[in-house]
Amino acid sequence: MKRSELNRIVRDSLDFIDELNFKLPPFAYFTYEDWKTKGGEYAEIPDNIIGWDITDFGSGDFGKVGLVILTTRNGSNNAKYPKSYGEKLMICEIGQVTPYHQHGRKLEDIINRGGGTFVFKCFKRDAEGNILKDPFSIAIDGRRVMINPEERVELQPGESVFFEPGVYHTFWAENGKTLVGEVADYEDYEEADAADFHEEFDLSMKIEEDEPILYPLFTEYPDSIKSK
Repeated sequence: MKRSELNRIVRDSLDFIDELNFKLPPFAYFTYEDWKTKGGEYAEIPDNIIGWDITDFGSGDFGKVGLVILTTRNGSNNAKYPKSYGEKLMICEIGQVTPYHQHGRKLEDIINRGGGTFVFKCFKRDAEGNILKDPFSIAIDGRRVMINPEERVELQPGESVFFEPGVYHTFWAENGKTLVGEVADYEDYEEADAADFHEEFDLSMKIEEDEPILYPLFTEYPDSIKSK
């Protein structure tokens, strides 16, 4: 993906979030030049993978398979950052799919924060990796609902679903671009079970640097703010 496209996506994301009157922490608006003026007082941001991420899940077609993620807070398993929780915002374009995945440790609420309809499907697997055919229950805003594997479920703005470890889920937006929230246990991308995809993906995304970085991704912060 071209850097110019990444820059545009973040600009559009900020405009969309503002249209929904959802307020962000100040660092979400910092440009790369802004970050270069900051120091170690911001070390928690790079240390805990807080900030912007854009992925096409290795598909090479962000419009069809992809996601914009803004991690607004995150903890860790060490005493320096003792938060046990994290929070994210995600932006789904119409029909833009996030592939089936589950988290081996993380409990998460996924919330439709506004825009269109959030659509998801989910299933469980047996020890051999086969999709279990029996119905199972999920919690939607505190209400237990029985669903069939890979059954389509819709969430309107304000509604949420709780996913436990072992529940593979895929999602996308319909009827309009959608702002999606996640309230969950902290995320550690170096954990082996951070995200287990049903199908294998090359998650690396090659960036063509056709213009300067405007808003850095969480892997691109200047050294000035990192822990020494």
